[in-house]
Amino acid sequence: MEKGKQTANRHTMPVQDPHERQKNFREVALGYDGETAREEALRCLGCKGAPCTKGCPVAVDIPAFLAEAAHGNFEKAYKILREDNALPAVCGRVCPQEKQCEAQCTRGRVDAPVAIGNVERFLADLHAASGENPPSPPKNGRRVAVVGSGPAGLACAGELARRGYEVTVYEALHAAGGVLVYGIPAFRLPKEVVGREIEELEALGVRFVLNAVGGKSFTVEELRTDLGYEAVFLGTGAGLPRFMGIEGENAVGVFSANEYLTRINLMGAYEEGAATPVYRAKKVAVVGGGNVAMDAARCARRLGAEVTVVYRRSEEELPARREEVVHAREEGILFRFLANPVKIETESGHVSGLLCAEMELGEPDASGRRSPRERAGSRFVLAADAVIMALGTSPNPLLSRATEGLALGPRGEIVADGEGRTSLEGVFAGGDAVTGSATVIQAMGAGKRAAAAIDRYLQNKGPVA
Repeated sequence: MEKGKQTANRHTMPVQDPHERQKNFREVALGYDGETAREEALRCLGCKGAPCTKGCPVAVDIPAFLAEAAHGNFEKAYKILREDNALPAVCGRVCPQEKQCEAQCTRGRVDAPVAIGNVERFLADLHAASGENPPSPPKNGRRVAVVGSGPAGLACAGELARRGYEVTVYEALHAAGGVLVYGIPAFRLPKEVVGREIEELEALGVRFVLNAVGGKSFTVEELRTDLGYEAVFLGTGAGLPRFMGIEGENAVGVFSANEYLTRINLMGAYEEGAATPVYRAKKVAVVGGGNVAMDAARCARRLGAEVTVVYRRSEEELPARREEVVHAREEGILFRFLANPVKIETESGHVSGLLCAEMELGEPDASGRRSPRERAGSRFVLAADAVIMALGTSPNPLLSRATEGLALGPRGEIVADGEGRTSLEGVFAGGDAVTGSATVIQAMGAGKRAAAAIDRYLQNKGPVA
């Protein structure tokens, strides 16, 4: 059938039954089969100017890979996709396509946008099943260090490796992947998927050094002078949690979402007999409304708790992906909107409840959202024996403070231009360490731009000595 004409109906992603999945950590979305992926790709209109590509932070040639997928040329489609995206299996699962490429899809003006992310995921998973890895390109004799193995670092490393650089990635934790492995639960992003993407980077020649804490195990100066790297990319992320500063936050049973998710995702705390188990509460309050809040709430639900998400604005302002909110509700998670914690109630040092105030929305604040304010006489106690704070994160200052001459912003973020150049020559940065918490694909875009800037910087230095 003619491309773009086969069906107006977007193909729904099949998922695990909610009553089953709320008891396990297996992936919720089950993926397309080949015929469904092909039919969905056929919906692409092949628009002139490719508005979908303009909406992609890494500028994937979306119409080109969809055209090949529509004809069943899946491996060719994957290779087009992989030209611009170092982590397609990851992005197909966790990118907010609805706000990026799919938001620009012309088809969406008529019926529903092409499910670009779902086709991307299918192509990446199909390729992974083949076991084929890309060949390592010839090396150019130049060495670059990447600090941090999250999405920004991995994208930067992959782009540089493809250009022939010898790249070493330094990771503070005992597993590579950064926020992809410690922050995102397996039911959204299975760890083996991240592992496969990293294996592809290793096949390109990228080397990973684990348990290497920047600012403790090494400094940026040591990477350059002692270890001989000509350039350094800092993709250290934003792993420092924020709290509200209210009474009771030091009680037993209060977690940052960072700690809670790291213990579950990276350390397997949900497993029977885990070496570092996490507290299995009966009633959990999750404070916040972003994707991290949804992840924490859904993890707590899988650990057997009754869970309520407390958010100070209305559902309209909720920043989490709509898909994650729908899945959370299907799994039995409750939402208390227009409510703001003012105190954590305690008994003998343990959480016993969350004192909240009802809020109403006033004029828009600096974020463009209507500012919440407390309604007089509206306070109430939400029953809880655990509270998870999911209020965002800031860059960890360990490495940046140990780097003399590195310009920092007011929240400790590394100051870098649009191509990742910092105040230090030969030192580049990108991702959450620069912007604060953002999406995986935005961090990857920063890593990719920085890799291009590093390449130009080193080529301008002339041939290798």
